Amino acid sequence: MTAHRTIELIAPSGYPHDPEVLHRALHRLRAQGHRVDGEEAAKRRYQRFAGTDGERAADLNRLADPARELPDVVLAVRGGYGAVRILHGLDYEGLQRRLADQPIALVGHSDFTAIQLALLARAGVKTFGGPMLMSDFGAEELSEFTMQHFWSALTQPTITIASTTPQAQNVDVTGTLWGGNLAVVASLVGTPYMPPVQGGILFVEDVNEQPFRIERMIYQLHLGGILAQQNALVLGDFSGGKRYDYDNGYDLHAMVEQVRSLIGIPVVTGLQFGHVRNMLTLPVGADAHLVADAHGFRLTASGYPNLG
Repeated sequence: MTAHRTIELIAPSGYPHDPEVLHRALHRLRAQGHRVDGEEAAKRRYQRFAGTDGERAADLNRLADPARELPDVVLAVRGGYGAVRILHGLDYEGLQRRLADQPIALVGHSDFTAIQLALLARAGVKTFGGPMLMSDFGAEELSEFTMQHFWSALTQPTITIASTTPQAQNVDVTGTLWGGNLAVVASLVGTPYMPPVQGGILFVEDVNEQPFRIERMIYQLHLGGILAQQNALVLGDFSGGKRYDYDNGYDLHAMVEQVRSLIGIPVVTGLQFGHVRNMLTLPVGADAHLVADAHGFRLTASGYPNLG
C-alpha cells in the first residue's frame, strides 16, 4: 500500500480543458488518502495557458519559501505549451537553497521538460520524468503499470529498467540520465537553460511528429554539439506520426539508422517513456548505467530524491 503523501499541483503550461477528467484525477488521489494542494492552479485560465506567466512562475517559486512546508510530490497538471515563457522568471537560487538534497519529487513530462532541464542547468535540482495529473491520474482507465512504477521510482533509492527490445549495438556506458520531450530539448540548444551535461545518457520522446521532423530535431542536437558530449542516446516512444506516400519507404526505422550512422554514439531504442498509457518514471539528473545488446537493454539509475 502506497503511503499517504502531500501532493502540490503546479500548472506551468496549458490549462485543463475537461473538468470531468480533472475531477476524476483529484478524486482518485484523495480517495487513496493523499492530500492534494494547489487545486486552484488547475482551474486558472489565461488565453491558452493555466494563468499568466507570473502566476505560473509563482507556483514554482513558492517552493523556495523557507516558511512553507515542502510537499512530498510536486505534480504538473498537464503539458501543452507555455513553460518556456516562465523560465526567466524562476528563482533558481532560492529553489536551489530550498530543494537541494531534499526528499521531494517534481514530476511531469512533455512541455514540463523545459522546467526540468532549466532546474537541472541553473539550480542542480533533480526531477522525475513521469505521469501528470490530467493525462495519467485522470485517465478513464488508470494504468497500473504507470502507477506502480511511479511510486516505486519515487520511494526506492535505485531503479532498474529491463527491456527485451533487441539492440543493434552492444553498449555499456555510465553517465547522468537526462532528457525528455525532444522538441523541447532541441528548443533549448544555445540557451542558459540547456544543462551542460558531459558524458550523459540522453533520453528523448515525442508525439505526433513525422520521422523527418524527429530527425531534424536530432540533427539540431548533433549540429549544436550536444550529442557529441553524450555517451548514448536512448529513444523513447514516438507515436502519432502519420505515414505519407511521399515518404517512399522513409519511416522511423530508416530515421533511426540515419541517426545511428551520423552521431557517433550508441543509439538505444524501445524505452517505454513518452505520451503512452503505460509509462516509466525516470529520474532526470540521476547517475545511470546502461547496458544493451541483441537481447535487450538494462538501465539502472540512482542518486536522485527519494521519498522513502
